[in-house]
Amino acid sequence: MTALDLTSPVAVVGTGTMGQGIAQVALVAGHPVRLYDALPGRAGQAAEAIGARLDRLVEKERLTAADRDAARARLLPAETLAGLADCSLIVEAVVERLDVKQELFRELEGVVGEDCLLATNTSSLSVTAIGGALRVPGRFVGLHFFNPAPLLPLVEVVSGFATDVTYATRAYETARAWGRTPVACADTPGFIVNRIARPFYAEAFAVYEAQGADPATIDAVLRESGGFRMGAFELTDLIGQDVNESVTRSVWESFFQDVRFTPSLAQRRLVESGRLGRKTGQGWYDHSGGAERPEPDTAQKRQPPAYVVAEGDLGPASELLALIREAGIQVREEGDDDQGGCLLLPSGVRLVLTDGETAAQSPDIVYFDLALDYRGATRIALSASQATSPQALAEATGLFQALGKQVTFIGDVPGMIVARTVARIIDLAYDAVAKGVATEEDIDTAMRLGVNYPLGPFEWDRRLGRTWAYVLLDELHRRDPSGRYAPSLALYRHAHASDPQEGPAS
Repeated sequence: MTALDLTSPVAVVGTGTMGQGIAQVALVAGHPVRLYDALPGRAGQAAEAIGARLDRLVEKERLTAADRDAARARLLPAETLAGLADCSLIVEAVVERLDVKQELFRELEGVVGEDCLLATNTSSLSVTAIGGALRVPGRFVGLHFFNPAPLLPLVEVVSGFATDVTYATRAYETARAWGRTPVACADTPGFIVNRIARPFYAEAFAVYEAQGADPATIDAVLRESGGFRMGAFELTDLIGQDVNESVTRSVWESFFQDVRFTPSLAQRRLVESGRLGRKTGQGWYDHSGGAERPEPDTAQKRQPPAYVVAEGDLGPASELLALIREAGIQVREEGDDDQGGCLLLPSGVRLVLTDGETAAQSPDIVYFDLALDYRGATRIALSASQATSPQALAEATGLFQALGKQVTFIGDVPGMIVARTVARIIDLAYDAVAKGVATEEDIDTAMRLGVNYPLGPFEWDRRLGRTWAYVLLDELHRRDPSGRYAPSLALYRHAHASDPQEGPAS
């Protein structure tokens, strides 16, 4: 089944920000579009607002005046649901309440033709549950756009338990014909993006709750070392703490309070206090006029060591050796490449990529966090025991500063910041594929386009190595056996899969 013909009218029910955005996408693609809202006059106001946005596109030379005028002529408010009777696709974008959506679609089913595709833009409710109220649930799908819909290309095309594949295909091809990037997924809590993105927020909040670092420092490490566009605290302030916490709680409850999705108590307190982020002027950060953004903790300038000894294989951090040599610091290589690697400093302290252990009983180890790209990273987080000597801390600081990095010390938090976050994202991605939620390719696409991750989970896994995420999470699970960090069976199988060239994994 192919995409809808451009002569086919499309309707959007619900004319808030998302509804207007979806209507604009369909309109610019060339469809006649009808707008309906239960509140009298709202559909007409929405049509005017969309027209004003089309004017701005003309001003920016992204749309011709002729195309704008033609689009305006195709955009019509509808006073009643009966005015949508000839539509071939209706997308709902009303309040996130199951009973409201079910009643709306029951009414629509009595109005539209038998072949009309019915779609919900829900981000948190079950597509199966909404469609369960219909006489013909096979033509019901989820079309989850991301806000702002005219700018963000991703659309999650969600098949409910009863969705007919022909209608899911029509929805998928229509979204693609509209210039969007569709990904197909099964009806699961959070779909793709909101399911797999939970650790990005959860681990940042967990580090904060453990007093490992303050929000500004955690955000800086996620951006400047992890390569994420925004840190978790600034992003949730932008989204709205109430909105983000509501999605987290919805996914957690939908998974029967699975500990992997447990909401943050610190975020709950923020919501209870009314500090919802930018929209209230106060969230994790102060957004009031003239407020200064807090600076991340950054170590003072130290002298680099004259040399380091590279022992074993540094794995994902191997790039550091070339950077150290380029900085004019001597590198002596020793040890078995099959063993876990480290950088031995003149003080005798070892620099080790975080492995899920703590430094509490290891004053001879300074851990450093994972970086997306050690050459491009501008900040590196370090963690050490309270018993580690000042000389060793100075050497570790000076070494990374010599490589052009700002250095941040955080508390003795297992897995640090970037590493534990990335490992959990990878784990949830493998678990989702194993449970039939989506393909690896669609998950990578969804996470890059939906939340602007620098790499998709599977791209990251291939870069880090097959066993890296499993080994880190297994160690974290040993220290916290609650189940939060327990590697999924899918990740276990992946890490222990046989390599045809090496034989069975040990």
